[in-house]
Amino acid sequence: MKRLLLLVGLLPLVCFAQKTPVDYVNPLIGSAPSTTESARRHSEGASELRGQIAPAIGHPHGMTTWTPQTRATETKCIAPYYYNDPKINGFRATHWLNGSCVQDYGSLTLMPISGKLRIAAADRAASYSHAQEVVSPSYYSVELTDAHIKAEVSATKRSGLLKFTFQDKAPAYLLIEPNSDEGEGYVEIVPDRNELVVYNPVHRIYQGSGQSAGFSGYYVIQFEKPFKNFGTWEGNEIQPRSQKVKGAGNRVSVGAYVEIDITTNPVVNVRVGSSFTDAAGARTNLTSELAHWDLHKVKAQAAEAWNKELGRIAIKGSEQTKTLFYTALYHTKHTPRLFSDVDGRYPGFADDSEIHTTKGFDYYCDFSLWDTFRAGMPLHTLLEPQRSSHFMQSLVTKAEQGGWMPIFPCWNHFTAAMIGDHVASAMADAYAKGIRGFDVQKGYHYLHQNAFTPNADPKSYEAGKGRRALVSYLKYNYIPLEDSVWQAFHKREQTSRTLEYAYDDFCLSTLAKALGKTADYEALRRRALNYKNVIDPATGWARGRYANGQWSRNFDPYATRVPFITEGSPAQYTWFVPHDVQGLIAQVGGRERFIAKLDTMFEQGKYWHGNEPGNHTVYLYAYGGEPWKTQKWVRQLVEEEYSTDAGGLSGNEDGGQMSAWLVFSMVGFYPVCPGKPYYVLGSPSVEEATLRLANGKSFQLIAKKQSPKNRYIRSAVLNGKPLKTAFLTHEQLQNGGVLELEMSETPNLKWGKEVDKLSSY
Repeated sequence: MKRLLLLVGLLPLVCFAQKTPVDYVNPLIGSAPSTTESARRHSEGASELRGQIAPAIGHPHGMTTWTPQTRATETKCIAPYYYNDPKINGFRATHWLNGSCVQDYGSLTLMPISGKLRIAAADRAASYSHAQEVVSPSYYSVELTDAHIKAEVSATKRSGLLKFTFQDKAPAYLLIEPNSDEGEGYVEIVPDRNELVVYNPVHRIYQGSGQSAGFSGYYVIQFEKPFKNFGTWEGNEIQPRSQKVKGAGNRVSVGAYVEIDITTNPVVNVRVGSSFTDAAGARTNLTSELAHWDLHKVKAQAAEAWNKELGRIAIKGSEQTKTLFYTALYHTKHTPRLFSDVDGRYPGFADDSEIHTTKGFDYYCDFSLWDTFRAGMPLHTLLEPQRSSHFMQSLVTKAEQGGWMPIFPCWNHFTAAMIGDHVASAMADAYAKGIRGFDVQKGYHYLHQNAFTPNADPKSYEAGKGRRALVSYLKYNYIPLEDSVWQAFHKREQTSRTLEYAYDDFCLSTLAKALGKTADYEALRRRALNYKNVIDPATGWARGRYANGQWSRNFDPYATRVPFITEGSPAQYTWFVPHDVQGLIAQVGGRERFIAKLDTMFEQGKYWHGNEPGNHTVYLYAYGGEPWKTQKWVRQLVEEEYSTDAGGLSGNEDGGQMSAWLVFSMVGFYPVCPGKPYYVLGSPSVEEATLRLANGKSFQLIAKKQSPKNRYIRSAVLNGKPLKTAFLTHEQLQNGGVLELEMSETPNLKWGKEVDKLSSY
């Protein structure tokens, strides 16, 4: 009887075990067209109406993740998976820059087939239902209903384990296809080892579009069971018993198939090692990370890895709040991507054809820096200082191997895909917030070269080396409308470039000062005021300007697409002066006009949250002494621009930036100016948030009486002392402690009215 009572007493613990952070993540959020009003109002083109999310199954910042595939291509702006697609045609080892309008690269697809062998994606595609999908960061499963196959996937950092259960007694096949849009894939079948070796050459986009990127996606694929039969295909032609196929570069697909005997056991297990270095690297990664066939073990290890990362912030709130928050945090942890093998080997950056070996750091790639310098990189700096030092050393290494600090390094190559020079921001911010463990002197050398030395070599400049339009910027202290930038993806956008260079110059000035380079510091500090040259004091808006000083004609500050602005309106870009907001206030005509212009942006729907340049704008009210308006609009943006359904992102995720904004904003503060070690308070959407810092300390934010109505800060107490400003330093966070916010339904117009000196230039 006592034993029975004991078992009954344990039932709640067993049946209702506490959920962990990974249990709240919904990787499908952002995989459908956006349902937000601002996306419909501001987006241009189908890709911007989507979050461009493919569910990424694997490890945080993993080299290769896995996703169900509904689109069989590596074409630019086409994600591997879309929620509304009715069929799955494979399971992809993917390097998709999650949430972006770019391309997948060096990827591989496997697809189980029951019955007749079918190789074309449209022919082999199988129906499925979202009701029969299980999707988490560590595990994916789905029933392919008309194929009568259950597919399951989990992964390590560099390897994947797939399990297919065939429910019919028909012939069971696995297709293996390198997804080379150019038709350059290679597959070799090794029957005596139950193995395949695959590679998919990577090609550049933007600068050097179509040219070789100098590396491939390599795979070693091992089956638990021997092959009953096998063969290859090229185009529509199947070659039974053929063991090798190599594409001729004629955009014709190639691949292989193996048949497995399932008469005694319907389960087929497949493990896949990946590498960017070579096939030997893929094999080493596989044997080091995945020397068994236990899917549950792989799933548990992946869940543990995710819980470690996601658990750096613990929140208290509703179940829906936790899903929104932890999914956003998950989205920030896909890139930068681990690029070096388990033994440290990796292919050299850009034109460097050597195979290198890391010393004391992991080498990362895919820095979507025009997006993530704003909040994504600062979030890594705050939560993961050691990994952030590896990020910085990876950037320094790229500069050493390529001869210039890259501007937007992706696909292990230079690009000038976007504007600005934001490695300066990421590196200055990391250093200002105590990140060491990287060669900052070498990093500064190449950042200085970017900022002061125009690249005079036409060929390498065209390839993406050096700041765009730097000659004009140095001559005029702004980029005039006459200077188009044909050697870039964005070929004009002179005003936006000027604003971003002024900010980058500020960031580099802080690094120069920290390193004792006084002359550089003074020169860069002067240049950081160049923003004034493209913000017309008469209108108070950012504006195009000719070389003779005249402003652009027929000016409409709310025009959604103008040639001198990047992906937005002049009004939206006016606010991009994060380093000197007080100077911006003066430039547009004073505090009252500044606040009125902000009011127009938000009250009249002129603000576009779905693209990055304005992500900080809502926090600028605090610099004008009205933080209660920041509190009001932050909460409204959280409620209107994000949701927990598949269309719950208001624009491209862009490497995690859209979600990084949400993570910061939900816990109650935001890094308005990376490069300065402080944050601006907003309005937390959670009841409590605890940051578990790398130094062993914790910082807790408690929002008393927080609710959808109670969104305003009535008072604030930091470690027992009143906090009178809406500004919080990085040092205060790192020291640990408790910030208590008393929330109210009505704003306290006096709290935070005093503007902290941190906001001064």
